[in-house]
Amino acid sequence: MTDISKTGDDTSVHRAEDAKHDADPSLKHHAMVTKDGDRAAELIGTQHVELTEEDVSEAIRIHDSERIYPPHFVTANILILPRTSESAARLTVISSQSLSGKKPAQVYFLQILDKSVLGYGAVWGLRKDTNLTGNQYSMVGSIAAIAQLVWLPFSSWIMVRVPHRILMPALVFGWGTSQACMAACHNYGGLIATRFLLGLFEAACLPLFSVITSQWYRRAEQPMRVACWYGTNGLATMFAAAVSYGLGQIDSHIASWRILFIFVGVLTVLTAPVVYWRLDNDVASARFFTETEKLQAIERLRANQTGTGSRDFKWGQAFEALIEPKSWLFIGMALCLNVTAAVTNTFGPLIIGGFGFDSARTSLLNIPFGAVQLLVIFPASYLAHRFRIKSVFLALVMLPVLAGAVMLYLLPRGYIPPLLAAYYMLAFVFSGNPLIVSWMISNLGGATKKSVVMSLYNIGSSAGNIIGPLLFSSADAPEYKPGLTKTMGITCALLAVIALQVVNLLFLNKMQERKRVRNGKPAKIRDLSMEHRYINADSDESGPQLGANAFKDLTDSKNDEFVYVY
Repeated sequence: MTDISKTGDDTSVHRAEDAKHDADPSLKHHAMVTKDGDRAAELIGTQHVELTEEDVSEAIRIHDSERIYPPHFVTANILILPRTSESAARLTVISSQSLSGKKPAQVYFLQILDKSVLGYGAVWGLRKDTNLTGNQYSMVGSIAAIAQLVWLPFSSWIMVRVPHRILMPALVFGWGTSQACMAACHNYGGLIATRFLLGLFEAACLPLFSVITSQWYRRAEQPMRVACWYGTNGLATMFAAAVSYGLGQIDSHIASWRILFIFVGVLTVLTAPVVYWRLDNDVASARFFTETEKLQAIERLRANQTGTGSRDFKWGQAFEALIEPKSWLFIGMALCLNVTAAVTNTFGPLIIGGFGFDSARTSLLNIPFGAVQLLVIFPASYLAHRFRIKSVFLALVMLPVLAGAVMLYLLPRGYIPPLLAAYYMLAFVFSGNPLIVSWMISNLGGATKKSVVMSLYNIGSSAGNIIGPLLFSSADAPEYKPGLTKTMGITCALLAVIALQVVNLLFLNKMQERKRVRNGKPAKIRDLSMEHRYINADSDESGPQLGANAFKDLTDSKNDEFVYVY
């Protein structure tokens, strides 16, 4: 492929390459495209495109004259396209949310930030100013998750039917507006209404990010890509703590928590136009790829056997998602894990306040908690990538969470250093979600099925976010022992569900082997999508050429070449 200097005429070079592509019979699109295939099938047809290591390591070109940049510089967004290696599907999702409208601020960062500032609002007087009593604060913390439960069945349909470039900025604008409006609330009813809207607009965020990741990356790459955007949980926690402390020092007739909500909400709203500007819908329509590069990018994803997306919502795939035990085991993981995560988001600052610190120090002491999240998310995801197994490391990161809950239960409240250490151990729970998400999207085929299962996963997360705050009552302060007891039991249940899912996937792989033998294929096939370096199927001499089903938008159970990963 032709090298391009940054000062050269990028557009003319691309046109020359496209003309060469049109004249090259080896790259022409085959007309035989299945009616039910995904969008990639419309481009690549039945052909296998040659993709060399040189192509894979070539730096991506940018159309500076057209102001089209890879999402890596997406000021507040989702997907991030590295300029360097892996030209064919070089999308590095660093979907953090936008820390200040500057690059590389990301959407997921904002989503977590908007969700987590409620706890800091409570530290700075929200409960008193809005006259919350009893368990009303717990309900305010849970109502966003209830909204997600109500809306998520619809979000799975929307994620398939609405282009991502339209859907994501609309969601960002909606939840940012809801967050800013919370600052105007003076009572319980106002908080409930605005938090409900916040949850409704945030409902599709994690499922959409997960689907996008699966549509741009090889399965071996997905754990680290998910970690890149999910890791902004830690950044959001640190940023929220620091900003809460800083805004709390403002001497104003406006309450500190109101200023915090306005700041975070407006920051999110301003991000929405940038999301629309920087984000692309999929590989097949990516503005920064030439036609030749699109074919190579699609070819690179063939071994995934999960497709690149379809705009057709297929009810058969939705039904399959609902009846599979695999789906519900993943939902069980989400439920159990997010009970503990909700505890730290909603009650974390209050638990630290129960150690005897004032409001300012309570905010600052959550900064190390965010740092621990960052420190555990990336190593856990890297190990899952390095050893090509997710279940083992998911179980391992839950052990410090269990130990931290036990310590918080047993230690007297006068022992501040060990109590803080125990609280920070709960941060290990946040390394679990990216492992579960990457595990899920690696084991799902079919655009509709994937969107439905990811929505169901978020329903499990929402249920956990509802249950978590309700486990803790203000009457149990400052020790919260009943809630901690339940948290320990739920963490143990999560470990059991992980083991059940491994057994289930082993069984499904055995079923796939039998299906391949019946269809005249070898029982054991090499899963090229889990290799650390891209291997072209044509150059793999370990078995017959496979991959004809890759872009037919088949579900995993309907594709006999699909291999489940653990």
